[in-house]
Amino acid sequence: MWQNNTFFFINCPLVTIIGCPIFVGNSFMMNKLIDFLSNSHFNFVHFMRVAIFIVMAWIGGLKVFQYEADGIVPFVTNSPFMSFFYTHSKDVSVNQDGKTVAQYILHKNPEGKMVSENIKWHQSNGTYIFSYGLGTVIVLIGLFTLLGSWYPKIGLWGGLLTFGMSIVTLSFLVTTPEVYVPNLGGDMPTPHFGFPYLSGAGRLVLKDIIMMAGGLLIASDCARKIKTMAN
Repeated sequence: MWQNNTFFFINCPLVTIIGCPIFVGNSFMMNKLIDFLSNSHFNFVHFMRVAIFIVMAWIGGLKVFQYEADGIVPFVTNSPFMSFFYTHSKDVSVNQDGKTVAQYILHKNPEGKMVSENIKWHQSNGTYIFSYGLGTVIVLIGLFTLLGSWYPKIGLWGGLLTFGMSIVTLSFLVTTPEVYVPNLGGDMPTPHFGFPYLSGAGRLVLKDIIMMAGGLLIASDCARKIKTMAN
């Protein structure tokens, strides 16, 4: 019975890939799954709206906290689109090894650690004021996207702004050194560093390509609704 089910063919790429006897041997169950997925398009688009809202509201809301505001400094400082928001984005200093480095590098606060001197530097840099404003914008974009379920014109802007914000975020892969694994040395050579070896920060940035696609999906759905209402 198992062998018969395993080699039973249904013209579906998913079945060909997974080779699962439960689905391969039961076309009725597969057809039910296909019907469910095809009939749930509207629900899945709405789920995408909710998902974008959750991400935007959560991350945007965290921008009011010191550790999150400190964490985005490397991205903003190195961005040609955003660096002008900071007072010290062009400032450099000499580190303990005698190398001239960007000043923000000497004032990083690791998550969970509070250093008063670094916090004072960030205050003078405008780190926290900018973070409050950015967080507000991010939350509003998420709210606009969610409201698209009832107000497609608002949702259209939410989707487009999500797409635009993702472009800026993905640009960090080009402008921010911290998105790639550094060569910190050690007692043996470092085999993997620089492009294309993404650091933890880089891996998070890369995921924004999903947000980009989601924003376009939402914008497209809202545009379709707007055209339908106009007719």
